[in-house]
Amino acid sequence: MQTTVVDETHTSPTFAELGVDDRIVAALADDGKTHTFAIQELTLPLAMAGDDLIGQARTGMGKTFGFGVPLLHRLVHAEESGLRALDNTPRALVIVPTRELCLQVTGDLEVAARRLDVTFADRATRPLKITSIYGGRPYESQIAELKSGVDVVVGTPGRLLDLAQQGHLILGKVAILVLDEADEMLDLGFLPDIERIMASLPTPRQTMLFSATMPGPIVTLARTFLHRPTHIRAEHANDSAVHERTTQHVYRAHALDKAELVARILQADGRGATMIFTRTKRTAQKVADDLGERGFSVGAVHGDLGQVAREKALKRFRNGDIDVLVATDVAARGIDIDDVTHVINYQCPDDDKTYIHRIGRTGRAGRTGTAITLVDWDELHRWELINTALGLGVPEPVETYSTSENLRSDLGIPESATGRIAKPKRESGDGEKGERRRERAERPKSNRSRRRTRGGKPVEASDAGADPTTTPADDADGSAQGDDAPSDMSSETGSDKPRRRRRRRGGAKRSGSSSEHRAEEATTVSSAD
Repeated sequence: MQTTVVDETHTSPTFAELGVDDRIVAALADDGKTHTFAIQELTLPLAMAGDDLIGQARTGMGKTFGFGVPLLHRLVHAEESGLRALDNTPRALVIVPTRELCLQVTGDLEVAARRLDVTFADRATRPLKITSIYGGRPYESQIAELKSGVDVVVGTPGRLLDLAQQGHLILGKVAILVLDEADEMLDLGFLPDIERIMASLPTPRQTMLFSATMPGPIVTLARTFLHRPTHIRAEHANDSAVHERTTQHVYRAHALDKAELVARILQADGRGATMIFTRTKRTAQKVADDLGERGFSVGAVHGDLGQVAREKALKRFRNGDIDVLVATDVAARGIDIDDVTHVINYQCPDDDKTYIHRIGRTGRAGRTGTAITLVDWDELHRWELINTALGLGVPEPVETYSTSENLRSDLGIPESATGRIAKPKRESGDGEKGERRRERAERPKSNRSRRRTRGGKPVEASDAGADPTTTPADDADGSAQGDDAPSDMSSETGSDKPRRRRRRRGGAKRSGSSSEHRAEEATTVSSAD
């Protein structure tokens, strides 16, 4: 394996200067991309020639176009590249660890392939087709896509293996294989699935493996399935594992003050799109709900949310409809958004690798960024390990609260900033629930009283010992009273008041005034008690 290191004073060439197809160059230029990053400059000549390679670079360094551009170039020049003529069967397969990265890679490839057509053996042409295959979505639509014919498949290991075993995904003609974020697939336990997929692919083929780190199992995988690969490290000679363009702040913060502290950080000068990381799904949702109550435009991405909800939140974050995204580590794998200005570690990462992954969401593609880590008292031991492993020089984070002067001066937080920027929206005034509440309030109340029952059967007045009054509805047919109701209680008086029901015992009519009846009833109840 060959390791290549980028010189500090080197000027990167354009995609056109490296011989990329003019249509791909034009599509990338339309998206504002003309010059290559280091990993792209080094991989494109080798990958376009069909060589196997291992690309190693930190997150945010442009690995997707490092393999995507040569992959597309080779497909549209199939004859010159020594590939079989295309026939609606997948010829390139990209395996990624997460659903979010699957969508991200698919979107990037579609940008570069916007102007591309493919030519079949009968000289017929159609636009180059790319599809994404991942879990959490219905099988039917993905199977229909495969049956309609695709050229590039981007997918997660589990769903790819499932569809391949069912016979819907044909792997027998795949000529280009890419493993993206291989170390993350190892962390998530996908290595056995990847090995089964790779074992079913034809040989010879071109295989490109991209990874931020190279743990032992990934090296073994490369030795087993790659043919004389070139190992490319696209880093400067004196680079550390952490982005130099990212300013890092570490504070010792109390758990009960973190929400208020984060709310003030979100009002810092120059704060743009921000990602907040938590260790647990419950904490992620709690933080998102709290910030929403404080008036911030916030979304959440974690394992308790359905795939549609996660994709919707990511889309709104990318489009700028919300500027704060709260995520867990697993859900955030593969989220590739270039213009994130701030990363906040709401909970201290588990280890140095997770720390690098989190803060790598900012300071991407040559931009600068800010990373803030909040360390609670019970997380100090975890931070000590991270600090030692990365040599950050912050063994004892300064104790900081939402009102601390050092927080405001470090991050440029205005003195007027508080923990709330707007009142939360309430349901009572608008919305579906508010409308239902108003409908219930305006609904006229019924005059009809509920009949008493016992054992599911109506209770007659003679048996009930119930309220001695009835409504007019009860007396409409005279059933509430006996046939011998006294004439002085009849409706002939012209009164609209309900008639009073006489209580009977053993069918006999009581004598005496109503007050005597009430006294007798009270005595009866008292004796019963």
